[in-house]
Amino acid sequence: MGDIKKVVLAYSGGLDTSVILKWIKNTYNCEVITFTADLGQGEELSGLEQKAKDTGALKAYIMDLKEEFARDYVFPAFRAQVIYEGRYLLGTSLARPLIAKKMVEIARQEGADAVAHGATGKGNDQIRFELSVMALEPDLKIIAPWREWNLRSRTDLINYAKENGIPVPVTKEKPYSCDRNLLHLSFEGGELEDPWMEGSENTYVLTNPPESAPDEPQVITLEFEHGDPVAIDGRRYSPSEIILKLNEIGGLHGIGRVDMVENRFVGMKSRGIYETPGGTIIHVAHRDLEGICMDRELMHLRDSLIPRYAEMIYYGFWFSPEREGLQKFFDETQKNISGTVRLKLYKGGVYPLGRKSPYSLYNPEVVTFEQDEVYNQGDATGFIKLQGLRLMATRLKNKN
Repeated sequence: MGDIKKVVLAYSGGLDTSVILKWIKNTYNCEVITFTADLGQGEELSGLEQKAKDTGALKAYIMDLKEEFARDYVFPAFRAQVIYEGRYLLGTSLARPLIAKKMVEIARQEGADAVAHGATGKGNDQIRFELSVMALEPDLKIIAPWREWNLRSRTDLINYAKENGIPVPVTKEKPYSCDRNLLHLSFEGGELEDPWMEGSENTYVLTNPPESAPDEPQVITLEFEHGDPVAIDGRRYSPSEIILKLNEIGGLHGIGRVDMVENRFVGMKSRGIYETPGGTIIHVAHRDLEGICMDRELMHLRDSLIPRYAEMIYYGFWFSPEREGLQKFFDETQKNISGTVRLKLYKGGVYPLGRKSPYSLYNPEVVTFEQDEVYNQGDATGFIKLQGLRLMATRLKNKN
């Protein structure tokens, strides 16, 4: 990979990235700067800077990115009503381009030659990290240890850590691979590798089981401005605050659990369990508000683009021209998506009860079943006949 003098490593402080830090120094004989993103994962980050330096890091950056993550990544995707394969709200996928972006910024600031990550060669994250880096700073080299070294198991990593003086706490091996940020928590591995096996309650952290959620429903209002949620029950919050508050409310009521087998970009199927309580509430409420504010043909066109847009994010093309171009279209559709939705939260479900907006296209004088002076029902006769012309023509031709 040529002469590498300085590397910026995405660092969590766990076994994998601690070993990677030392391995890079040993393999490339270079300086390593670590970068840790606080995306609301709820882990204690104090002491991480010293741990990185004790393991050999020249510097250790720790950045609070919760607000930027919510404002510039989660909200734009949710304005597009994004969802992957009908169920996944892309909690992990949305976080990776932001992490990569900050790694690139630090690399530029520190004059680094390369960046490094701890994603394995089987998953999607390696693609998301590397495509983002390539889009933002093509000259940076990329080190992916899991595709380079001969360490193949947790035991190999523990032995390498011991041989290199890296402290390894004696803990029971975790059977799951987890990813958490303020939008979601995911679990893979362990018994989940059998798609017939039910996940244990250890695979759920953010949400109560629906059967043990409160027996009384909770009714809330969620206010939107131009497609973004801004207030709960009349109280305004920042983007990250409103997600965290809705996580708390939704988690109480067991909302946002998804157990699915999805298609990874690398070609394999993978089973995962996701918890996205606040995101699920936003997703349902946003869709409901669009029902009264968005033109029919615009909505149907937008809906046809959701799967493609979700793929772009899931596959790692956040910084691609096609994703950025589509985002401008989606944002244009949201100019009039402002208003309030009233929701009932109960036993894992989110049920819209009412919606209102100053931009509502709903006209009660037209839709009423009572007598009106606006809509001439006889006009429908010609409309139906015109729509049926081609159907009649086809039928008559087939009779001949």
